Order: sequence, then C-alpha cells, then structure tokens
Amino acid sequence: MGDAPREHDSHPSDTGPQPLDIEAFRAVQASAPYVALRRRHRLFVLPVTAACLLWYLAYVLVAGYAPQVFAITVSGSINLGMVWGLAQVVTTFAVTMTYVWYANKHLDPAAAEIRAQLETGAAPTATTTEVTA
Repeated sequence: MGDAPREHDSHPSDTGPQPLDIEAFRAVQASAPYVALRRRHRLFVLPVTAACLLWYLAYVLVAGYAPQVFAITVSGSINLGMVWGLAQVVTTFAVTMTYVWYANKHLDPAAAEIRAQLETGAAPTATTTEVTA
C-alpha cells in the first residue's frame, strides 16, 4: 500500500530528465564524433555478420547437398555434422562475447561522451574524443 508516490518525496528543483529537441539530435548525427562512432560500429558488425552468415550458409548447403560429408565419423557415434552443428552454437557465443568486449572498449566510451553532450546541452564538436578505426 505504500507504493503510491507522495508529494513530499520529490524536491521542487528535481524535474527529472528533460526532453531533447530534434535539432540537438540532428546536430549530434552530423557531428564528427557520432559519424566516427557509427563507422567504428559498422567496421566490426558488417564483416562479422557476413562471416557468420557465410558460415551458417555453408552448414546448410553441406547438409542439403552433401550429406555424406556430415556422415563422416569423427569418433564413435559422433559425426562431422554433429561437430559442425555444435561449432555453430559455439560461434554464436564467441561472437557475442567478442562484440560485448569490443563495444565496452571501443564504442561505449564514445557513446557516453556523445550522450553527456546531449544531456548537458553542449554543442557537439569535432574536438571531442573521436573514435578512430
């Protein structure tokens, strides 16, 4: 029952986050730090996505057109198809962990700086810490 907010719980000067105008967002999108951030993101995501899709497409094509390859025994009752299928799952986790590391190290600091500029109302400039490839 004590979940309802009370009037005296908030301070009069605490207005919370203010909505940002669209022009501020457009200025950030045109700024050098934002453009560099997007470029750095694409330099990781596009090649990794293409490689993963090709890896999966190869799996599907081999399974569909050369099932005898997947029937090759690796050890006991384990065949190449089972190993390759498990490798697909392992690849997914590896790519996810690598992206998290990459984003934490290379993308998040630049994004935090851009966000701080937006929230403080500072104009985006090219002199801020730029993300380089």
